[in-house]
Amino acid sequence: MNDQQRLWLGRLMSGLFVLFMLAASIGPKLMGAAVVEETLQQLGWPAGYGLLIGAIELLCVLLYLWPRSSIHGAILTMALFGGAMATQIRAEMPLFSHILFSVYLAVLMWGGLWLRSARLRQLLSLKPAL
Repeated sequence: MNDQQRLWLGRLMSGLFVLFMLAASIGPKLMGAAVVEETLQQLGWPAGYGLLIGAIELLCVLLYLWPRSSIHGAILTMALFGGAMATQIRAEMPLFSHILFSVYLAVLMWGGLWLRSARLRQLLSLKPAL
């Protein structure tokens, strides 16, 4: 795969991740959708946290989109995913459809970033730096 193909595949994967986050997670939280409060309540969260979680997710996604802070955005998003997984585990949700969903999103997010960022590929390279 040449550099141009790698870049465009990375952009596609990152774009899919961002679109999913905006449409399925951030948007409903910021718009105050009733399903958000219902779901959070089922998971044991007190009322009123949907907007705050949505704002934090939006900040993480914006950092991820900006090339200079994309690695930081991905790291902060992983912290959110860790909290989501812990919540799903505590609520005894199904493993593959709920608990591991954050892992599926993380693979898409990091895969897209790895493909589009030479800096990240160099940082995570298995070859010793010269």
